[in-house]
Amino acid sequence: MMNKVNAVTHDTAKLKTNDIPQIDKQAVAEAFGRAAKHYDKAAAFQRIVGHQLLERLPAVIQAGTRVLDLGCGTGYFSEQLMQRGYDVLAADLSIEMLVQAKSRCGDSVTYLEADAENLPIKDNQFDVAFSSLALQWCDDLSVPLKELRRVVKPGGKIMFTTLVEGSLFELSQAWQEVDRYQHVNHFLSQKAIKLALAQAGGAIDTLDFKPIRVNYPAAVGLMKDLKGIGATHLPQGRKAGLAGRKTIMALESAYNEFRDENGQLPATYQVCFGVIIND
Repeated sequence: MMNKVNAVTHDTAKLKTNDIPQIDKQAVAEAFGRAAKHYDKAAAFQRIVGHQLLERLPAVIQAGTRVLDLGCGTGYFSEQLMQRGYDVLAADLSIEMLVQAKSRCGDSVTYLEADAENLPIKDNQFDVAFSSLALQWCDDLSVPLKELRRVVKPGGKIMFTTLVEGSLFELSQAWQEVDRYQHVNHFLSQKAIKLALAQAGGAIDTLDFKPIRVNYPAAVGLMKDLKGIGATHLPQGRKAGLAGRKTIMALESAYNEFRDENGQLPATYQVCFGVIIND
């Protein structure tokens, strides 16, 4: 499949053979691969977060400034970075996402199939690393942050967003009224994220935690968006098969307790915005 994208080859970092991952990266890649062709239709929240991270980049850059867009998805922000004048390497775990990214950005961007925890990239290659809402798919946040520090030049910036504990609490609580299964991924606490940053090293320039709310007329709209972006992999506890009509009706009834005065159902994400200066 790699002939579908203009992939770049680098020295491969050594695998950590003694690590036993809790997240099945192949399953994650397959979930996002299935969603690749229709991802953009369901990714309004992802664009909101990514644009807020993009605003933290300087408006004017020097020619030839290199950026790694890690977890590039369909290349939406790779294109934004390219238009700002960056030399972009778009990397993703899913080859299908990279195919979509190339259809958007063309040959002006270089593409790489890569795992954030084991980047096949030489040291000190980039001036900036940009990663929005991808690192929550890693077992240990400090590992991809260390990898990003390795591939970014001294003095460069690592800019990332990730989801935090408490995200989609409305959906989680509604499901608890319906069945005993896990339907929403667990995310790191603020304390755990700060610990991972300390373990990864580097100077923290910015670390902000903020809620971002997206409104839906019905719970099924949120469920369709989560499926549409491929965010369907759970390490454990999910009930096999699709939810039936009665289950969805029960979920709608439980979620209805959160409906606001405007008749909207909120989906609240807790988001971490981080900027690290590499030293």
